[in-house]
Amino acid sequence: MSVGFTEGLTFDPERPDWDDGGPRPLRWFAWYPAVETVSNPPSVSSSWLKAGPVARDAELRPQGRPYPVVLLSHGTGGVAAGLEWLGSRLAQNGFIAIGINHHGNTGAEPYRAEGFICLWERARDLSALLGDESWRERLRGRYESHAHVAGFSAGAYAAMLLMGARVTYSQFEPDNPVRSPLRGPAEFPNLADAIPRLLESSPVFRASWERRRMDYSDARFRSAFVLAPGRSVLGFDAGTLGCIDRPVRILVGDADAIAPASLCSDWLHHHTPGSRLEILGHGAGHYVFVSEPTALGLQQAPAVFSDPPGVDRRTLHERVALSAKALFTSVG
Repeated sequence: MSVGFTEGLTFDPERPDWDDGGPRPLRWFAWYPAVETVSNPPSVSSSWLKAGPVARDAELRPQGRPYPVVLLSHGTGGVAAGLEWLGSRLAQNGFIAIGINHHGNTGAEPYRAEGFICLWERARDLSALLGDESWRERLRGRYESHAHVAGFSAGAYAAMLLMGARVTYSQFEPDNPVRSPLRGPAEFPNLADAIPRLLESSPVFRASWERRRMDYSDARFRSAFVLAPGRSVLGFDAGTLGCIDRPVRILVGDADAIAPASLCSDWLHHHTPGSRLEILGHGAGHYVFVSEPTALGLQQAPAVFSDPPGVDRRTLHERVALSAKALFTSVG
């Protein structure tokens, strides 16, 4: 089946951007079953990331029933193209997959400390995008009224918020009793130090910070495919995880040093009834869930794109995509 690709930009009028200069941007990218034969890889794919051939802006393949929809949430500081491997494979199997670049927390724009702290805004991004008409108008098809969500790392955090998890503590706030050995991610090693400054200087950040414990659950999302959830999930209220009654599938590498399975995924699985946990073996690390690299990507970011001899990223992606398809199909 030919894979179509298109992209667009819309806005959430309910929230300002981090500069308070306008509404929050929602840059989206869609992979879908297309009527045309494939052409060229999409230009949205970073030169660090491989991308499969697509039919750009092709017509959506018509079918008698509405298409199932999956929203994709990238990892910390990443881009939607980092989950192209999943989006394109879902499209080949009859899904519409839509990724988003999360404002302030994406490599597609300048990094913002606010975007790295306020991960709950990602859940609102996904809810806003699901209800937006821009991608529907572009694709001109029939879609199921509900959707599914797949998220990697920080995207996994967003996916769990949509399922009903609620925040007790932000990862780096001083009152958090679950002490991280780090004070920030690689992009912001001293991220925790930015919180007091931003609370004092940024009304937009302060408003977001004050709603961190809100309920971001969205009943339109029927299931969550959770890849390598990070330490931020340890700040969830365990009681709210216990109330989740929608299917959650958790996958993590056995050699994930950034979000160790024994610390993050095991805890999340233990507190989320009905969830399933799969640990991928042979030395699979955290970034194995990112798209395959080009030669430039491997040269510029070997820590992200180098896998041990026992791990073939493409083969693993095939396996994981089949698992995602099985979950989403079973829920309907």
